[in-house]
Amino acid sequence: INWLNEDPVWVDQWPLTKQKLQILNKLVEEQLELKHIAPSVSPWNSPVFVIQKASGKWRLLIDLRQVNSRMESMGSIQPGMPSLTQLPAGWPLVVIDLKDCFFHILLRKEDRPKFAFSVPAVNAEAPNRRFEWCVLPQGMKNSPTLCQMYVSKVLEPLRRQCAEAVILHYMDDIVICAKEQSTVDNTLQLALQILSANKLAVSKEKIQYTEAWKYLGWTVTASTILPQQIKLKRDISTLNDLQKLLGTINWIRPIVGITTDELHPLFSLLKGDSQLSSIRKLTPEALKALDLVEKKLSSITPNRKIEGILPSFIIFLGKTQPFGILGQLFNGEKSWIFLPHQFSKMVTTFVEMIGQLIFKGRTRCWELCRQEPQTIYLPLSSERLTQMLTVSTEFQIAMSEFEGQISYHIPQNKILQAIGELPIQLKFIQSDKPIPDAKNIFTDGSGRTSNAVVVWQENSSWKQDVHRVEGSPQIVELSAVVRAFFLFKNEPINLISDSAYVIGVVKRIEHSYLKNINNDVLFSLFQTLLFLINHRTHPFFAVHIKAHTTLPGP
Repeated sequence: INWLNEDPVWVDQWPLTKQKLQILNKLVEEQLELKHIAPSVSPWNSPVFVIQKASGKWRLLIDLRQVNSRMESMGSIQPGMPSLTQLPAGWPLVVIDLKDCFFHILLRKEDRPKFAFSVPAVNAEAPNRRFEWCVLPQGMKNSPTLCQMYVSKVLEPLRRQCAEAVILHYMDDIVICAKEQSTVDNTLQLALQILSANKLAVSKEKIQYTEAWKYLGWTVTASTILPQQIKLKRDISTLNDLQKLLGTINWIRPIVGITTDELHPLFSLLKGDSQLSSIRKLTPEALKALDLVEKKLSSITPNRKIEGILPSFIIFLGKTQPFGILGQLFNGEKSWIFLPHQFSKMVTTFVEMIGQLIFKGRTRCWELCRQEPQTIYLPLSSERLTQMLTVSTEFQIAMSEFEGQISYHIPQNKILQAIGELPIQLKFIQSDKPIPDAKNIFTDGSGRTSNAVVVWQENSSWKQDVHRVEGSPQIVELSAVVRAFFLFKNEPINLISDSAYVIGVVKRIEHSYLKNINNDVLFSLFQTLLFLINHRTHPFFAVHIKAHTTLPGP
């Protein structure tokens, strides 16, 4: 443990009821006998308390928030749980549960005084008894990382000697899987020996030898994995309740396949007061989204992977943003890849979203199986792909060094059809050159007068449309362009504006994804422009010209 500040910190012990004080003394005696704690005269002190577990047993905990603030965070060395879909279908396995893993890992002697605590006497009738932790305490922010590092180091010889077995380790849970039952049995016996030699106790009564295995909230069968009983809490009253609900859903999303579009009504409720206790209530739309989540939980059965079939990556077109499926196309394992509900940019283009998806899909494939997807299926034409590779640096990076196949035709099979409507290739109607014989539409706006103006020529005479908009010059200019697309939605146009900002938005927004912003007027204009352009049937060309000045600039 590296310390930012080693000046002693003392936090007084808070009062405990007589019952809890009796329980605390009993738990302290047990830990003292196990040599998990030792008597102390440390100048450090943190409060302790006891909580009752669902089993009825009591647990001793220590409030280490002040101590945690003085140590360097080690960060996560295992950013996510291992994917159980990567266990080959039909292979037998066994699940091991390490018993009290933290309590079998010793702290350095010089660090132990920093984890001291006091056991108060009733009515101060005697001095407080003082102890310090000798092993990793519950509540120390680096305990999970240290536990993972220690167990991983212990398992290294097992991985070397049993290379034919798949060994999954996360915190204090271990899975051993192999093609033959004899290999599983031999690996298990060696694992128990190695763990025992390193003073890591195994709950032998909790070793799971037969189907259905329980691991990290999932039930594993010979061919499938299923989430264990998940109850989605609907009585939401605070932001904290909502965050917990979305945390549960996010945990199962990559396996069950719940798209960002489907969760939009729930994500939208996160907006507003950021206090955890701030009031939140599920809307009718959010309740429908929960119904859909529960339906998918009960109807979709993720599969374990099939040996010998290489993974592919398929990109689908969602309602507002694309999503991907990584895995084996026919009855094999699948992992869903989603984009965030909120991007950093106000307008994220279709090209950027496809690029991000490809990058995430390829990265996830390397994480899962140390290889590239065999094929990437794109909802694009070959001409559109060539154009994207030419104009988008982000897309070029996403496709860099990919040596697999690119396909523009999604394979027809029942598995993919069950996912939803198969993607179609998007039609882009923005032209990269002026459209012959189309009307030239000029737009302008003034923040000073609040006038948004659209001007065009018709039958040798000039026409204009003027409306007033309160706001910044950019808002007025944008409103003029939105009005132009509304007025001429049924014919091709060449749009000409002196606002580089607005023309930049117009060129990016077709089939793009909008970030929610606090400016309601501006966001409404963006939404309207996106709708009008996405629903056009006639092409348009947009260009910026420098007006009102002979100097360079927008």
